Amino acid sequence: VGSSSENTSLNYANLRSNVIDQDRPGISNWYGLYSPIMQVNHFIQQVENECSFLDDTNRKHYLAQAYGLRALYYFMLYKTYGGVTADKFYVERATAEATLEFIKGDIQKSENNYADITVTNSYDKTIWSKAATLMLKAEIYMWAAKVTITGHTATGTTDLKVAQAALNQIIGKFELLSDFENVFSTSNRNNKEIIFTLHFADGEATNWAGQFLYQDAVFIGQVYGRDSKRIETDTLNLKGTGGVFRHEYTYDFWSAYDEKDTRRDVTFLEYYTQEDKDPASFGCVMKKGIGSINSNNNRIYDTDIIIYRYADALLMMAEVANGLGESCSTYVNDVRKRAYGDDYAGHEYADGSFEANELTILHERDKEFVWEGKRWFDVVRMHDANGKSLAFSATANYPADKSILDPSEEYKLLWPIDVDVMSVNPLLKQTPGYEK
Repeated sequence: VGSSSENTSLNYANLRSNVIDQDRPGISNWYGLYSPIMQVNHFIQQVENECSFLDDTNRKHYLAQAYGLRALYYFMLYKTYGGVTADKFYVERATAEATLEFIKGDIQKSENNYADITVTNSYDKTIWSKAATLMLKAEIYMWAAKVTITGHTATGTTDLKVAQAALNQIIGKFELLSDFENVFSTSNRNNKEIIFTLHFADGEATNWAGQFLYQDAVFIGQVYGRDSKRIETDTLNLKGTGGVFRHEYTYDFWSAYDEKDTRRDVTFLEYYTQEDKDPASFGCVMKKGIGSINSNNNRIYDTDIIIYRYADALLMMAEVANGLGESCSTYVNDVRKRAYGDDYAGHEYADGSFEANELTILHERDKEFVWEGKRWFDVVRMHDANGKSLAFSATANYPADKSILDPSEEYKLLWPIDVDVMSVNPLLKQTPGYEK
């Protein structure tokens, strides 16, 4: 929070400091998700009841995708707010349990419509698929099994086994690329690790990675590299396209990587504002979404944003196994083998206690999924030895001297509804803990 290493102001200070309430909700109007939900609802209604030109196979194919996407949207709402309205607008919020059952019903409808489809690794990964449905099903049931919120008590073993069964249909069907960097390369889209991704392209939509990258005027000739020499060139060939530097990762997180871990230098370019490389002068840019150079020799931010990939399946399976009292180390080590390559020896993980395993899986996910939208929901879902969310554990934070949330702030595991939405629909009740 505050200022970056380049003295630009950083965005979202309230969110990063967890200073949120109905007047400062961080996100508003349900993050706009009811608009795509309405479109999907309309699509489902038409395909189920109209469209006589569709044969049964195509009808099922389209409904499988539609129910999967609707489950995804509602699951995003559920993880963020708990109970939401699931069938009509301008009505009271459904209970968390009713919302969760609605989501489970949708993902089951998606899977049922995919009944005649075999999971393969050769399809357009930008389109919803049976593999995407199974990944989402696993995540939904992991959340149901582990996260207690107002209106829902974590179910434990029963739902963890459902998640495990879904992941078992994924394991072995995809593969980790040998080179971590190639997973995100714009010249290697639809690769064997990807399960579902959001597509970006020159002339269409581009991503927002420029806000994580340096600006020439405060970088070139101003900072020092790992060799303590002043950087005098456009190191990443951004061609002046780096946005205002609004998002920067901390030294505490960057230094948590082992220097042999290839993910660190694929993910970050580190530099220093002082020649002596004092940690106090540390700076870094996140380069996962850097995109490519187009035919006009311009930098464009067309890196896809990955929703699900095989490393996620492996680490989700590790978490499920840990929750069921089974060995999780094989899945963790599969990911580490790729991360360390020839330097893997000595970095193997051996099973420990439940809490040790859970923290290891979390930290592995932290390093693997930077900028992939996983971290907050991971710390909410994952547990310490007492079954409390790791959001309240200092060992899950960087630095590990203070927890993300204070135990008195348990209500902040969910988010407030903004005052504008509350005023439009007087039947809505505020998320518990945020009431005025």
